[in-house]
Order: sequence, then C-alpha cells, then structure tokens
Amino acid sequence: MHFVYRSHYEGQLSKRVRRLPDETVLNWFWRGWDCDDPESWVENELGGDVYGLDSIFEAVRKHGLPRPATTSELRELLHEHLYVEGDEDFIRLDDHSLRVRTEDDEVELAYFFLDDEVVATAPDRLAYLLQSWPLPGAEGESTSFAADVPVTVVTPASTGDASTYAVFLTFYDGESLACSQPLVFPGVRLRELAGHLRTADPDRGAAWPPELLVLRALVAPEEDAIRPALDQCNRWPGFNLNADPWPNLPNDHDPAHRQAMELLTTGGYVDGRRPDASRIEVDEHLAQVIMHCGQSFGYQQWFLFDTVWAAAHPDLAQSLLRYNNHWDPLED
Repeated sequence: MHFVYRSHYEGQLSKRVRRLPDETVLNWFWRGWDCDDPESWVENELGGDVYGLDSIFEAVRKHGLPRPATTSELRELLHEHLYVEGDEDFIRLDDHSLRVRTEDDEVELAYFFLDDEVVATAPDRLAYLLQSWPLPGAEGESTSFAADVPVTVVTPASTGDASTYAVFLTFYDGESLACSQPLVFPGVRLRELAGHLRTADPDRGAAWPPELLVLRALVAPEEDAIRPALDQCNRWPGFNLNADPWPNLPNDHDPAHRQAMELLTTGGYVDGRRPDASRIEVDEHLAQVIMHCGQSFGYQQWFLFDTVWAAAHPDLAQSLLRYNNHWDPLED
C-alpha cells in the first residue's frame, strides 16, 4: 500500500510518498489501533507529521474505542473521531483507499492511503501521485490524446496538429488544493508556445492566471524557445504568498515585456525565496519547473506539455491534469 501526503510543506514536489507493508487501509489502522504514543507512531510510520491523523488513535486511548472489524465500522469511527477541517465529505473511505482533505489554518492539505489494487487499476488517476522528479521525456509523433477532466481553453484554436497543456500547481492564499483548472492551447505544440504567447491577446477568451501573464511578458521579442522565459519566471519577485508585485501588465507584448524586465531588477524577494534552489528541465515536448517560493511554503510546480508527450505517457498526463483539477484523484 502507498501513502501520499499532499502538502506545500513537503519538499520540491509538495508531496510525501511512503510505501507501507499493509495490504489494506483497514490493516494499517489495525496495526496502530492500540499504540501508546499516537503522534510518534504516525510520524514513524509515515515519515513525519500528518495533520490531524493521530486524533483517531488518541480517541482510541481516551474512549477505549473497539478495533473496527470492517471498512464500514472504520468509516463510522473516522467520521466521528478523525479531526479534519471540513465536512463529512472530506473523509472518503472505501475498501481500497482512504482520501482525506483538511487544512492547518494556513493552507489546505490532503492525504491518501491507496492499496496496490487501486493503484494498478486506476493509473490514469493515481500515476502522478507516485511520480518522482523529473517526469520522463517522450519521443514519437502521435498526438492522440484528450483530457478526461475539464480544462480551460486559453486562446482560440490554432492550425497545428498538436496542443499544449499548462498545469500550474500554485496558490496565493490558504486555498491551495486544485485552485485552478488546467489550461490548453489548441493547435499549438510546446516548441511553438513562446511565439504563440507573444502574439496572443490576454483579453480574448478565458481569463489568464498570473503565472501565464508573467510567462508571456517574459518571452523576449524574437525569442521562440520557452526555456529563457521560464528561467526569467524563476527570478520574478512575486509567486509567493507574501510577495509583490502581482502582474499588472499591459496587453501589448512589447511594453509588457519592458515592464516585466524592469521588475526583475527592481523587485525583491521575501520569506527567504531562493531561485537558485529551483529546478527547470525543458525538452521538445515537456517543460517542468520546481520553483522555490519561500521558507514558509516551499515550492510550487509548473508543467507544460504537448499532446506528443501526453500520447507517450497517457496515464501520467491524465493523472497530472486530474491532480490540478480536484483534491481527490478518485473523484467521479
């Protein structure tokens, strides 16, 4: 069984992944049911604190709760005694998984227990949760891919045979889980994205998120590769919960680029932000950024990939889009 803790405190990918010896979620709770020190037991089992999870084991000690014999009995006990910030729907237990959403008064958090059966049968939902850095590259020319979750069409369709998706795993306040939909640029390959952004009109179509406005502004005139603009984005003085400036850039690209470049030299970093701690990798069909945003909340992640990459890694692509779209990867 796997455990995944989705939290911006948890390293470069904002998630902690642990392999557990138990066959089922119920088996794991059985092992810890009568533990003497719930906080230490959870930390030793799962590689660190998991917000609120020890509360069920504390309730066992306080109330003498009987060990649950079935998943249904465990579900009742979790709904009554597991501490979460949220309603009953934030605790979702079935025979193969437990998915929990909560918050620590600063950011939203989620954690998942996933047995081997659900991992094997739902890779299009779970592959990214278990994926380490970096995501694999791709070769080939197939562009056969369609997203299984809602995506935002950013610009009118171009004439190309491939499309590019943008996943920004970012946040600006406590709402840090799936706070934006994935974006798509129809008919635009990744290698064409820089030029496409430079000529696109941010006022036409769907509203552009701040990350995309900054990325567009930092594409230099005559620059057709996306890597230089991503490197500049990593130096942008914003992208931090406590930082300014947020983009207030002109629509015309030339003045937007000039203003953005000025801000790169005049803006300052806060909360110990270190661009040198970030990581950026770009190939023909995939760009991936791990951006260090500060000491308090760690890293945020950007992924840009076209349908050539998605066709080569369909499960990983679908699960990444789903991860951006909803806190629960098994949500229907």
